[in-house]
Amino acid sequence: MPLHIGIVGCSAEGAALCYRTICAEGPQLLGPHAHPEISMHTPSLAAYVDCLERGDVQGVGELMLDSAYKLTAVGADFLICPDNTIHQAFDYAAPRSPLPWLHIAEVVAQEAVQRGFHRIGITGTRWLVDSAVYPDKFSARGLQYLRPTDTERDELGRIIMDELVCGIFRPEAVASFQRVMERMKSEGCDAVVLGCTEIPLIINDGNAPLPTLDSTRLLARAALLRAVHGTL
Repeated sequence: MPLHIGIVGCSAEGAALCYRTICAEGPQLLGPHAHPEISMHTPSLAAYVDCLERGDVQGVGELMLDSAYKLTAVGADFLICPDNTIHQAFDYAAPRSPLPWLHIAEVVAQEAVQRGFHRIGITGTRWLVDSAVYPDKFSARGLQYLRPTDTERDELGRIIMDELVCGIFRPEAVASFQRVMERMKSEGCDAVVLGCTEIPLIINDGNAPLPTLDSTRLLARAALLRAVHGTL
Protein backbone atom coordinates (compact mmCIF):
# COMPACT_ATOMS: atom_id res chain seq x y z
CA MET A 1 0.00 0.00 0.00
CA PRO A 2 1.29 3.50 -0.78
CA LEU A 3 2.16 5.70 2.16
CA HIS A 4 -0.44 8.19 3.41
CA ILE A 5 0.51 11.77 2.42
CA GLY A 6 -0.19 14.59 4.86
CA ILE A 7 -0.47 18.07 3.34
CA VAL A 8 0.22 20.98 5.67
CA GLY A 9 -1.76 23.65 3.84
CA CYS A 10 -1.36 27.41 4.03
CA SER A 11 -3.00 29.17 1.06
CA ALA A 12 -5.91 27.48 -0.66
CA GLU A 13 -4.98 27.80 -4.34
CA GLY A 14 -1.48 26.39 -3.93
CA ALA A 15 -2.56 23.58 -1.63
CA ALA A 16 -5.37 22.65 -4.01
CA LEU A 17 -3.00 22.54 -7.00
CA CYS A 18 -0.63 20.27 -5.08
CA TYR A 19 -3.50 17.98 -4.07
CA ARG A 20 -4.90 17.85 -7.59
CA THR A 21 -1.49 17.04 -9.06
CA ILE A 22 -1.02 14.05 -6.76
CA CYS A 23 -4.48 12.76 -7.62
CA ALA A 24 -4.10 13.39 -11.36
CA GLU A 25 -0.65 11.80 -11.69
CA GLY A 26 -1.20 8.92 -9.28
CA PRO A 27 -2.72 6.66 -11.97
CA GLN A 28 0.55 6.74 -13.93
CA LEU A 29 2.17 4.78 -11.10
CA LEU A 30 -0.76 3.00 -9.49
CA GLY A 31 -3.28 2.28 -12.20
CA PRO A 32 -6.59 3.80 -13.31
CA HIS A 33 -8.17 6.23 -10.84
CA ALA A 34 -5.62 5.30 -8.13
CA HIS A 35 -3.63 7.64 -5.93
CA PRO A 36 -2.19 7.46 -2.41
CA GLU A 37 -4.34 8.32 0.57
CA ILE A 38 -4.11 12.07 1.22
CA SER A 39 -5.14 14.18 4.18
CA MET A 40 -4.82 17.95 4.45
CA HIS A 41 -5.08 20.43 7.30
CA THR A 42 -5.20 24.19 6.76
CA PRO A 43 -5.50 26.78 9.50
CA SER A 44 -6.78 30.21 8.54
CA LEU A 45 -4.35 31.92 6.15
CA ALA A 46 -4.74 35.03 8.30
CA ALA A 47 -2.98 33.26 11.18
CA TYR A 48 0.08 32.69 9.02
CA VAL A 49 0.01 36.22 7.60
CA ASP A 50 -0.17 37.72 11.10
CA CYS A 51 2.98 35.82 12.07
CA LEU A 52 4.79 36.73 8.84
CA GLU A 53 3.98 40.42 9.22
CA ARG A 54 5.47 40.35 12.75
CA GLY A 55 8.51 38.38 11.63
CA ASP A 56 7.45 35.65 14.07
CA VAL A 57 9.11 32.59 12.53
CA GLN A 58 8.50 30.51 15.64
CA GLY A 59 4.80 31.35 15.44
CA VAL A 60 4.77 30.12 11.84
CA GLY A 61 6.48 26.95 12.98
CA GLU A 62 3.91 26.37 15.72
CA LEU A 63 1.10 26.61 13.17
CA MET A 64 2.90 24.07 11.01
CA LEU A 65 3.33 21.77 14.01
CA ASP A 66 -0.34 22.04 14.91
CA SER A 67 -1.17 20.76 11.43
CA ALA A 68 1.50 18.07 11.75
CA TYR A 69 0.00 16.65 14.93
CA LYS A 70 -3.51 16.69 13.50
CA LEU A 71 -2.35 14.90 10.36
CA THR A 72 -0.47 12.36 12.49
CA ALA A 73 -3.69 11.66 14.35
CA VAL A 74 -5.51 10.74 11.14
CA GLY A 75 -2.78 8.38 9.98
CA ALA A 76 -0.44 10.33 7.69
CA ASP A 77 3.00 8.73 7.20
CA PHE A 78 4.92 11.84 6.11
CA LEU A 79 4.29 15.52 5.47
CA ILE A 80 4.64 18.10 2.73
CA CYS A 81 3.90 21.81 2.77
CA PRO A 82 2.92 23.36 -0.59
CA ASP A 83 3.86 26.85 0.55
CA ASN A 84 7.36 28.18 -0.04
CA THR A 85 7.12 31.19 2.25
CA ILE A 86 6.45 29.33 5.48
CA HIS A 87 9.42 27.07 4.86
CA GLN A 88 11.29 29.82 6.70
CA ALA A 89 10.12 27.95 9.80
CA PHE A 90 11.02 24.49 8.49
CA ASP A 91 14.15 24.20 10.63
CA TYR A 92 12.05 25.01 13.70
CA ALA A 93 9.16 22.71 12.88
CA ALA A 94 10.79 19.64 11.35
CA PRO A 95 12.92 18.58 14.36
CA ARG A 96 9.85 18.89 16.62
CA SER A 97 7.49 17.13 14.24
CA PRO A 98 6.02 13.69 14.91
CA LEU A 99 6.46 12.84 11.20
CA PRO A 100 9.19 13.38 8.57
CA TRP A 101 8.83 16.12 5.96
CA LEU A 102 9.92 16.78 2.40
CA HIS A 103 11.45 20.25 1.90
CA ILE A 104 10.08 22.05 -1.14
CA ALA A 105 13.31 23.93 -1.93
CA GLU A 106 15.37 20.75 -1.71
CA VAL A 107 13.06 19.14 -4.25
CA VAL A 108 13.40 22.16 -6.56
CA ALA A 109 17.19 22.32 -6.16
CA GLN A 110 17.47 18.62 -7.01
CA GLU A 111 15.42 19.17 -10.17
CA ALA A 112 17.56 22.17 -11.16
CA VAL A 113 20.74 20.10 -10.91
CA GLN A 114 19.23 17.20 -12.83
CA ARG A 115 18.19 19.54 -15.64
CA GLY A 116 21.63 21.13 -15.81
CA PHE A 117 20.70 24.66 -14.72
CA HIS A 118 23.32 26.89 -13.09
CA ARG A 119 21.82 30.29 -12.21
CA ILE A 120 18.24 30.41 -10.98
CA GLY A 121 15.95 33.42 -10.65
CA ILE A 122 13.83 33.39 -7.50
CA THR A 123 10.23 34.63 -7.54
CA GLY A 124 7.70 34.57 -4.72
CA THR A 125 6.28 36.63 -1.89
CA ARG A 126 8.38 39.39 -0.38
CA TRP A 127 8.91 37.20 2.68
CA LEU A 128 10.17 34.33 0.56
CA VAL A 129 12.52 36.23 -1.74
CA ASP A 130 14.10 38.04 1.23
CA SER A 131 14.63 34.75 3.07
CA ALA A 132 17.33 32.07 2.92
CA VAL A 133 14.89 29.29 1.95
CA TYR A 134 16.14 28.97 -1.64
CA PRO A 135 19.61 30.52 -1.33
CA ASP A 136 20.60 27.93 1.28
CA LYS A 137 19.39 24.95 -0.74
CA PHE A 138 20.77 26.28 -4.03
CA SER A 139 24.18 27.14 -2.56
CA ALA A 140 24.44 23.68 -1.00
CA ARG A 141 24.22 22.21 -4.52
CA GLY A 142 26.56 24.72 -6.13
CA LEU A 143 23.78 26.67 -7.83
CA GLN A 144 23.86 30.44 -8.25
CA TYR A 145 20.71 32.50 -7.78
CA LEU A 146 19.27 35.96 -8.40
CA ARG A 147 16.60 37.71 -6.37
CA PRO A 148 14.12 40.31 -7.64
CA THR A 149 14.94 43.96 -7.11
CA ASP A 150 13.11 45.68 -4.25
CA THR A 151 10.60 47.21 -6.67
CA GLU A 152 10.02 43.86 -8.38
CA ARG A 153 9.71 42.11 -5.04
CA ASP A 154 7.01 44.49 -3.86
CA GLU A 155 5.00 44.24 -7.08
CA LEU A 156 5.17 40.45 -7.29
CA GLY A 157 4.33 40.19 -3.61
CA ARG A 158 1.29 42.40 -4.07
CA ILE A 159 0.08 40.29 -7.00
CA ILE A 160 0.51 37.08 -5.05
CA MET A 161 -1.19 38.18 -1.84
CA ASP A 162 -3.90 40.42 -3.30
CA GLU A 163 -4.73 38.40 -6.41
CA LEU A 164 -3.34 34.89 -6.81
CA VAL A 165 -4.10 33.54 -3.35
CA CYS A 166 -7.63 34.87 -3.83
CA GLY A 167 -8.06 33.06 -7.16
CA ILE A 168 -7.79 36.26 -9.22
CA PHE A 169 -5.75 35.79 -12.41
CA ARG A 170 -5.17 38.84 -14.63
CA PRO A 171 -3.19 39.35 -17.84
CA GLU A 172 -1.43 42.28 -16.17
CA ALA A 173 -0.08 39.91 -13.51
CA VAL A 174 1.30 37.60 -16.18
CA ALA A 175 3.01 40.56 -17.84
CA SER A 176 4.57 41.68 -14.56
CA PHE A 177 6.10 38.26 -13.95
CA GLN A 178 7.31 38.08 -17.54
CA ARG A 179 9.11 41.43 -17.21
CA VAL A 180 10.92 40.29 -14.07
CA MET A 181 11.92 37.03 -15.72
CA GLU A 182 13.19 38.85 -18.83
CA ARG A 183 15.40 40.98 -16.58
CA MET A 184 16.67 37.86 -14.80
CA LYS A 185 17.41 36.25 -18.17
CA SER A 186 19.39 39.32 -19.23
CA GLU A 187 21.49 38.93 -16.08
CA GLY A 188 22.45 35.35 -16.82
CA CYS A 189 19.70 33.21 -15.32
CA ASP A 190 18.99 30.01 -17.22
CA ALA A 191 15.85 29.08 -15.24
CA VAL A 192 13.40 30.58 -12.78
CA VAL A 193 11.80 29.00 -9.74
CA LEU A 194 8.09 29.64 -9.36
CA GLY A 195 8.64 30.05 -5.64
CA CYS A 196 5.06 30.69 -4.66
CA THR A 197 2.70 27.77 -5.08
CA GLU A 198 0.15 29.98 -6.86
CA ILE A 199 2.50 31.30 -9.56
CA PRO A 200 2.12 28.14 -11.71
CA LEU A 201 -1.54 29.07 -12.09
CA ILE A 202 -0.51 31.92 -14.40
CA ILE A 203 3.09 31.17 -15.47
CA ASN A 204 4.49 28.07 -17.14
CA ASP A 205 7.03 27.03 -19.77
CA GLY A 206 4.62 28.15 -22.47
CA ASN A 207 4.58 31.82 -21.50
CA ALA A 208 7.73 32.34 -19.44
CA PRO A 209 10.94 33.82 -20.91
CA LEU A 210 12.95 31.18 -19.00
CA PRO A 211 12.49 27.47 -18.26
CA THR A 212 10.41 27.19 -15.09
CA LEU A 213 10.86 25.15 -11.93
CA ASP A 214 7.28 24.64 -10.78
CA SER A 215 7.69 24.20 -7.03
CA THR A 216 4.08 23.11 -6.51
CA ARG A 217 4.03 20.27 -8.99
CA LEU A 218 7.60 19.22 -8.24
CA LEU A 219 6.72 18.81 -4.57
CA ALA A 220 3.55 16.90 -5.44
CA ARG A 221 5.51 14.53 -7.68
CA ALA A 222 8.19 14.01 -5.04
CA ALA A 223 5.49 13.18 -2.51
CA LEU A 224 3.87 10.77 -4.94
CA LEU A 225 7.17 8.96 -5.50
CA ARG A 226 7.83 8.89 -1.77
CA ALA A 227 4.39 7.42 -1.14
CA VAL A 228 4.69 4.75 -3.81
CA HIS A 229 8.36 3.81 -3.51
CA GLY A 230 9.25 4.99 -0.03
CA THR A 231 11.94 7.31 -1.41
CA LEU A 232 12.40 10.41 -3.57
